[in-house]
Amino acid sequence: METFHKTKLEEALGHQINFVQDNQSVSHKNVLRGLHFQRGKHAQAKLGTVVCGSALDVVVDLRKESPSFGKYYTVELSGENRLQVFMPKGVAHGFLVLKDQTVFSYKCDSYYNQESEAGIIYNDPDLGIEWGVPDSELILSDKDRALPFFKELYT
Repeated sequence: METFHKTKLEEALGHQINFVQDNQSVSHKNVLRGLHFQRGKHAQAKLGTVVCGSALDVVVDLRKESPSFGKYYTVELSGENRLQVFMPKGVAHGFLVLKDQTVFSYKCDSYYNQESEAGIIYNDPDLGIEWGVPDSELILSDKDRALPFFKELYT
């Protein structure tokens, strides 16, 4: 299986991309990660996929000039459907793990920079993301539970 072809991706995007870092996370069912992004010159474009297992992937547009600013997109990624999601710079990303031992893999076009790390709370009422799992069943890090609301960052 071919998992990445630079020329094909660049043709689909209409511009060049230079990935510099690959990341993987392994999580159990109902773990929710996000919504994360990098600010300023450290903003990252990403190409994400699930190697095995399944996850609901969520991308929120944070680009003020975009017609989809403040809106989100979801897709189920799995080892079976082999779908990938390209996330341009200027979006927040999160995912909900749907099966135990899910491996989420993604490429980044910029190195992680801790000082540029930011995020938005997963249950922001203005975004209204439908995660499909009761809040009481979600497993989140303390850090992700303490993220600010969309309005705090973008008003």
